[in-house]
Amino acid sequence: MYTLQQPDPDYVVNALWQVTGVDGSNTASIGGNTTFNSADQEGPVTPYASLTQAQVIGWIPESAITSAQACVQGQLDSLANPPVSPANTALPWSQA
Repeated sequence: MYTLQQPDPDYVVNALWQVTGVDGSNTASIGGNTTFNSADQEGPVTPYASLTQAQVIGWIPESAITSAQACVQGQLDSLANPPVSPANTALPWSQA
C-alpha cells in the first residue's frame, strides 16, 4: 500500500491487489490497484498498524474484484482448453 502523512499519519492512498485462481495444476492471476481520496473518507480513520486484510479488501470496489475474477477464470479456461490456432498452409496452386 502507498501512504501519505496527511490527513493522518500513514493515510492509505493506493492499494495494490491481486486475484489468483487455481484449477488443478493450472494457476492464473491478475493484479490491480485502487486509489483512495481523503474527500471520500467515511467514518473514523483506522491507524495503519491496526488495518486488517479484510478491511482493506472491503475498500476495493466489488465490480473490480468481479471483473478480475472473470479474467482469471478466462485464463484458467484457456489453460485447460487451449484455443485452436490455425495452421499456415501452403497455397494449393503454388509450386513446391
